[in-house]
Amino acid sequence: MNYQHAMTCHTEGIKVLAPVKWRSLDGLVGVFWDAEGYSGARGYYLSPDPRIVIFFNDVSPHIKMTNREGGMIEHSRPMTRAVYVPAGVPLWTSFTSAHRFSHLDLHLHKDRMLRFLSPAVGTSAALAALRRPVEIQDVGAIETLAGLLVDEVSNPAKHALYAESLVGTIVSGLLDIQDLGGEPQNGRLTQAQMNRLVTRVNARSDGRLTVAEMAETVGLSESWFANVFKQTTGKTPLQWQLGKRIDLAQKLLVESELTIADIAAQLGFSDQAHLTKAFRQIAGETPAAWRRVQQGR
Repeated sequence: MNYQHAMTCHTEGIKVLAPVKWRSLDGLVGVFWDAEGYSGARGYYLSPDPRIVIFFNDVSPHIKMTNREGGMIEHSRPMTRAVYVPAGVPLWTSFTSAHRFSHLDLHLHKDRMLRFLSPAVGTSAALAALRRPVEIQDVGAIETLAGLLVDEVSNPAKHALYAESLVGTIVSGLLDIQDLGGEPQNGRLTQAQMNRLVTRVNARSDGRLTVAEMAETVGLSESWFANVFKQTTGKTPLQWQLGKRIDLAQKLLVESELTIADIAAQLGFSDQAHLTKAFRQIAGETPAAWRRVQQGR
């Protein structure tokens, strides 16, 4: 399928630092950018087709995004490492500080995506997945796949089938693909659902969500979510969330000079003793002892 993407794009304060690399494939176009945005830089993007943006560095402290016109103040959120934007969904971005970045854009013809997804999940589920936006910060293997794809976009060395297969794997790993009932396939949460949940937990300074909020994040009922979450992770939602909060505590112990009592308050523990008990349960030692070991390395 010959395909030329037709995205409306307006930017201010963004400078391209190297020649743009791009490659047209079957029903899709891959574009690799190396650029820099100045403080106050902004952009507007609207495409009639779905697209994926994967950043190769963390831009969340520097770029905010919103899908509402004029919503940068009240409705903006940090730009994540990987974003899936459904067809016809506008995106506004704004730089809060100067930042150099590189990213891979994948412009995808809707019919090409349906042809790829429908044989495995059915047309209705494929259409539903293509309508659901996805934003994840923990890109994991997707970044590796994107790096391999950038090599083929920049300096094609293999048959186009190789690059198209990489795109297909990125799509299946990133999109939120569910069955017709909206329940996870095989009684487990999809990777996309877990990515959405991790991103939302990480966006909270205290790392706390109710089970109802966690279930709502992945589009499931609370009772069904609790069941499949345990099957997926081997932990209850609250056990898993406590582990994430202890991860945050460890980060603060290493990267800040906050007292343990201050860290406990910031992460929503009732007091220092409560944090110490939970910390010892998961890390095997007290926060104070763990901090001393880390500082002595």
